[in-house]
Amino acid sequence: MPRGNQPPQDLDATTEGSHSLQHPPKCNNPRQTPEHTPAVTEQKGATPRGRGRVGSARRLTFQSKLSSAQGSRTRGPPAGHRIPERPNPADPRKGKGTASGRRDNRQRTTSTTKPETSTPKPPTPEHPNMARGGSQNWSSGESDGQPEEQTSEENGDKMVKETQYYDILGVKPSASPEEIKKAYRKLALKYHPDKNPDEGEKFKLISQAYEVLSDPKKRDIYDQGGEQAIKEGGSGSPSFSSPMDIFDMFFGGGGRMTRERRGKNVVHQLSVTLEDLYNGITKKLALQKNVICEKCEGIGGKKGSVEKCPLCKGRGMQVHIQHIGPGMVQQIQTVCIECKGQGERINPKDRCENCSGAKVTREKKIIEVHVEKGMKDGQKILFHGEGDQEPELDPGDVIIVLDQKDHSVFQRRGQDLIMKMKIQLSEALCGFKKTIKTLDDRVLVISSKSGEVIKHGDLKCIRDEGMPVYKAPLEKGVMIIQFLVVFPEKQWLSQEKLPQLEALLPPRQKVRITDDMDQVELKEFNPNEQSWRQHREAYEEDDEGPRAGVQCQTA
Repeated sequence: MPRGNQPPQDLDATTEGSHSLQHPPKCNNPRQTPEHTPAVTEQKGATPRGRGRVGSARRLTFQSKLSSAQGSRTRGPPAGHRIPERPNPADPRKGKGTASGRRDNRQRTTSTTKPETSTPKPPTPEHPNMARGGSQNWSSGESDGQPEEQTSEENGDKMVKETQYYDILGVKPSASPEEIKKAYRKLALKYHPDKNPDEGEKFKLISQAYEVLSDPKKRDIYDQGGEQAIKEGGSGSPSFSSPMDIFDMFFGGGGRMTRERRGKNVVHQLSVTLEDLYNGITKKLALQKNVICEKCEGIGGKKGSVEKCPLCKGRGMQVHIQHIGPGMVQQIQTVCIECKGQGERINPKDRCENCSGAKVTREKKIIEVHVEKGMKDGQKILFHGEGDQEPELDPGDVIIVLDQKDHSVFQRRGQDLIMKMKIQLSEALCGFKKTIKTLDDRVLVISSKSGEVIKHGDLKCIRDEGMPVYKAPLEKGVMIIQFLVVFPEKQWLSQEKLPQLEALLPPRQKVRITDDMDQVELKEFNPNEQSWRQHREAYEEDDEGPRAGVQCQTA
């Protein structure tokens, strides 16, 4: 057959649901004669016959669809026409990427013909498009195959005020406690200062995020109010723990994954003398502390009578939003007025008679404080677990802080004792013997040799007479003595005896006075009077200063 007479090889003409050029569809409308069936017409400017017939076949297919749509009712598909079968939505071979699939969709949308088949079947590999490896977008009329958008609740996301701590740990706001622990374990080992010394700030942020998110109450407050709510003390503990403490509790606490909850520490000052620190002493201290009520065992009332506060939902804090301007709000946290910050409440009828619902009672506790030799001013003595008791909390510690009183003779500097000793001029020149009473009531005798001159401010020391060393009381520091020479008062020696004294002392320095020198008189100096005079002169200079810019006008 000549090339110009060959039938067009149009792929679209072989697609199911389309009509070929040689066999146009029969008219299904009884009121429409075959003469009304659209015919294929030759258009001007057509391409060569081989390619022009392909375009004609496409136009014929589209016109045939329009003619089918104009019919009122049809009993079935045209003769020789195969009805496209609806594929199974679960069939992985379906798609909408090919042009033939899009044309089939247009045909089903335009035509009102309903297939008589009741059970949709998936396309078989014998389909022309499927045989070529193509795919069709078979629509069921209910869904276009696109995934429906899910809400945040369907995805499991949790609505929170901010996600900074979650982002630091790399978890979602809906993460479980186990996921948070797993994330912290991985990041803490990665950014530990021993492994990465330059990532100290990163390690600190990771520890802060875990401390908040691992505590259910703190996490609830953070989800509602963000980091600002935590800093304002909504959790009852506005300051963060040490990152290393959190790390040690996590990895070295016998598998304990959460921070140990303890009561507050109680700090007391204990006044001691320098003699007490030198010799050591034991003192008794009476304290008032809270203890768990023995009658209700820390419940506060009958069993089952404690319920979560409905106003604050067990948090003990209330969050109020206050509008302070256009588009500006302020978040304020206050203690819950219903439960007084406890997070729970008890019916007054069911409260314990012994503690009145407080769960604790006040008792007097006497502790013995052992002050050891060599302890210092401000040193702390710890009594573990002797603090106030609270339900569901380990008791805190009692911390005793030593407060040293001033001593009349000695001053302490580390392990050394410093004292000042006054001596007369004669003692400084001719020698002396002095006694010193130590802090343990011993008496020391010191002396200077005859002819040895002691100057004003000279320092001398006595070894092994200082303060004992803490935990090593047999070792002691030195005792340092600063000498202050006391000179005689005025007119202590008559004028007749002064030449005799001068003859005994080193000769005076002679000064040659000339006419160009000015002779002045020495006066007694009073520091207080001199300071007052300087202030008065400064005040007078301010009063005499110029006052420019003021003019007076007289009539």
